[in-house]
Amino acid sequence: MSSSEHRTMTLVPPVATVAEPPVSLAPNEHWAHVRAMATDVTVRVPGAVGKTVVTDAAQAALDVFKTVEAACTRFDPSSPLMKANASPNRWHRVPRECFKAIVAAHSAYTSTNGVFDPRVLGDLVGLGYDRTLPFADGEVSTDGTAPRRAPLGHWRPRFRGATNEVLIGDHPIDLGGIGKGLAVGWASKRISPVAPNHLIEAGGDCYCAGVSGERAPWRIGIEDPEDPTRQVAVLELRDLACTTSSIRVRRWKAAGRTVHHILDAATGRPGGDGLVSVTVVGKDPAMSEVWSKTLFLAGAAGIASAARRRQLAAVWVTTAGELHVAPAAARHVIWER
Repeated sequence: MSSSEHRTMTLVPPVATVAEPPVSLAPNEHWAHVRAMATDVTVRVPGAVGKTVVTDAAQAALDVFKTVEAACTRFDPSSPLMKANASPNRWHRVPRECFKAIVAAHSAYTSTNGVFDPRVLGDLVGLGYDRTLPFADGEVSTDGTAPRRAPLGHWRPRFRGATNEVLIGDHPIDLGGIGKGLAVGWASKRISPVAPNHLIEAGGDCYCAGVSGERAPWRIGIEDPEDPTRQVAVLELRDLACTTSSIRVRRWKAAGRTVHHILDAATGRPGGDGLVSVTVVGKDPAMSEVWSKTLFLAGAAGIASAARRRQLAAVWVTTAGELHVAPAAARHVIWER
């Protein structure tokens, strides 16, 4: 799972402090919060204050994030994922959430023709990202390097669904590129039966179900990657997910060279030349997260054609500060800088 606060999305009007109810709560709106997966997770349900069934469902939705974190974190060597990574060419029985996450990661690998590839754990560790780095404290430096390595080859994990067993393959994996999106989707399914209108936000990932307290679509602001107090665009969404991949927070110096966490599995090095953030709107939060990273790796030179070819609703910001909106995303944008 990710290792630092990654809030590239904010609510509109802006959230004052995530640890307290946002100032934009509508009257009679239920709000719940937890810190999990290295980010602040919130659930909002309009018209639900004092309804015990909604309160319980919101807590169950938040519990999903803790469960996924425990099963899939790479920062705890005793987690089920890391036990499987320790001997990836052996079969391992893992919790259902971990099993489903690895299956989803392989499906995403196939859908993106291998561009999304979770087998970058060794490369992240090589760059010094082998532990939770203190990004919030300022500039971070490690002694890590990104040595050239042989191509990874095709990823062919094996699965035994009846027993939740997985054989990962030759290289250990990191589920940080899809795990939070999966948790958002699973949490939404947990609360939907009693609260069809709700918003779940986990850092840069969110799902906007139904309508907000104003009985209108939810409004989501895309943060300026260089100034999180400002927004570059506002989206209006209903029954849609929205995910941002950004290098605003997770940047550090590895042996004196500036690097970030979105790695190109073909090289083991940071990718996305010319880009700072990519936002994707879609029906599934996990795949929106996958596509935001896949488009990021296309770089500023290739992202427009990649988004158009896949008909992805994408919004991106370049290192020059330019905002771009793909044709499929234009209908969701109600304001842009």
